[in-house]
Amino acid sequence: MAVNLPTPFLRSFVAIADEGSMLSATGKVCITQSAISLQVKRLEELVQQQLFVRDGGRLSLTPAGETLLGYARRVLALHDEALQAVGGKDFPGSVRFGTVQDFAETLMTGVLKSFARLHPESALFARLGDTAELQDLLERGQLDVLVGFSDKQDPKAVRTSAMRWYGELDLPRRTVIPLAVLEKPCRFREAAIRSLDAAGIPHRIAVETPNLSALRAAVAAGLGITARTPLFLRDFRPLDSNLLPLLPTLACIVETRPGRAPEIARLSSLTIQAVAAL
Repeated sequence: MAVNLPTPFLRSFVAIADEGSMLSATGKVCITQSAISLQVKRLEELVQQQLFVRDGGRLSLTPAGETLLGYARRVLALHDEALQAVGGKDFPGSVRFGTVQDFAETLMTGVLKSFARLHPESALFARLGDTAELQDLLERGQLDVLVGFSDKQDPKAVRTSAMRWYGELDLPRRTVIPLAVLEKPCRFREAAIRSLDAAGIPHRIAVETPNLSALRAAVAAGLGITARTPLFLRDFRPLDSNLLPLLPTLACIVETRPGRAPEIARLSSLTIQAVAAL
């Protein structure tokens, strides 16, 4: 008998691989942690392979998991493409919104609440990811509106914001500066390391996390300095130190899928207004 891999199981599997934990993945697939755990267990039974191992506080893919991940992404992409091709469009009134973590707390509450009030019958799907990943999903027709970062010259820029250093005042004076960063890919991580390397300043990664809230906690605990923008670390005072190199200015961008439905156009408009007002 042929073995079928249910798409909900594959979506949960990919979400865990992307997020590094079942708890973080629940926000992507909108099910409980116990349910996502059962799905992974059932998927492992179907493929007769262990897919994850615990690596410290994270779940890491086994060799079998690494192999399955590429196929799972392709299966899900073709599945979603087939639904769209056959149906001619998504579920009536559905809107898919993607954002980088930095905007999630500041935008998702206000913007999505306003959208839900204006379009109570619409189905709204939200996804977190890095800008490149979200742009790829938009190009493939799997997202409708995205918020992310780009170079300050980007024509899609809604506003710009300079990166600043954040952390305890004594950390830049250490012989080797400890850094707190998000996992790759991360524009802020790359800018911080590149600027320190160019200035010849010794440094090490003291904290690496996939989660922006955990990054904030690490900076507040004095575990390392980090590079972000004033838009998203309002509770922290930037380091005013001549010991650290200058960082680049970023653009905050909003992109919208062509052929916009009224609901998508409204969400795009609300998002642009919110980003401009930050």
